[in-house]
Amino acid sequence: MKYNIFGYLIGEGFGNVFKNKKSTGASLIIMCATMIIFGIFLIFEKNVNHIMREVEASQGIQVFIKNEATQEQIDKLNEDIRAIDGVSTTEFISKEEALNQMKERFGEKQDLLSGYEENNIFPASYVVTLTDLSKSKEIQEKIQQFEVVKRITSKNETIDTLVNLAKGINYITLATSILLVCISVFIISNTIKLTVHARRKEISIMKYVGATNGFIRWPFIVEGMIIGVLASIISIVIVGGAYIVIAQKIVYSEFMQVINMGLVSFNDMFNSIIGIYLLLGIGIGAIGSVISMRKYLKV
Repeated sequence: MKYNIFGYLIGEGFGNVFKNKKSTGASLIIMCATMIIFGIFLIFEKNVNHIMREVEASQGIQVFIKNEATQEQIDKLNEDIRAIDGVSTTEFISKEEALNQMKERFGEKQDLLSGYEENNIFPASYVVTLTDLSKSKEIQEKIQQFEVVKRITSKNETIDTLVNLAKGINYITLATSILLVCISVFIISNTIKLTVHARRKEISIMKYVGATNGFIRWPFIVEGMIIGVLASIISIVIVGGAYIVIAQKIVYSEFMQVINMGLVSFNDMFNSIIGIYLLLGIGIGAIGSVISMRKYLKV
């Protein structure tokens, strides 16, 4: 008996979708549009965060050591730096390596540095990479307090720009998501409200013969969930196909080759995106249906 009731409610929900083709189609189009916009912001946010992680892995601050520092002090400095929260790796560059790096930069004019072979003025240093770029200034202040540290160089403006960009994208994505969810709930609720209004006499009769609010409400909730799921699937196909084509062109562009960074592949994002889309679709459809039914289920 329970199985028959369950089957009836599901069947009625599917039936409502196909009975109201125009309203269902309009809901699908509008909901797909909102979810595609949401998908664009979501993918953009994921790529910005991915680039931030790549920058964190490569962007280092260079800690120059005083010339008079002993090897014991240099080793101790390495231990002290690695003990700071937010430090990922440290790489030691000796005075000889620093001189050779400078020669490489001079290229054909490296003979100008020939006089420094015996009297090397380039200090040894540690290149420090971070796990979180937002802690860059805080870490620099802590490192500067160590006695053998001569000076620190870093691209603070670049780091600040990247951190602010990532935060801005996250805030915009969150605000956009909330707005799109509200719009989608409004659309679904009004679409199902048309169906409910057309069947208001049938609903009244069902209430008179003892049907519970849950029994009346569930077919419409199923209808809203089906519309949400269909919109999610269509949106994923459109967003995924467009992203694969566009991302391939961007990755092989001259700019991306120069900065040596890639984008997140759609396959890597697929599980999280499909989960978010289906959750949104089902949730929005169910909430919209409940809202649209309130007026007609009042005692």
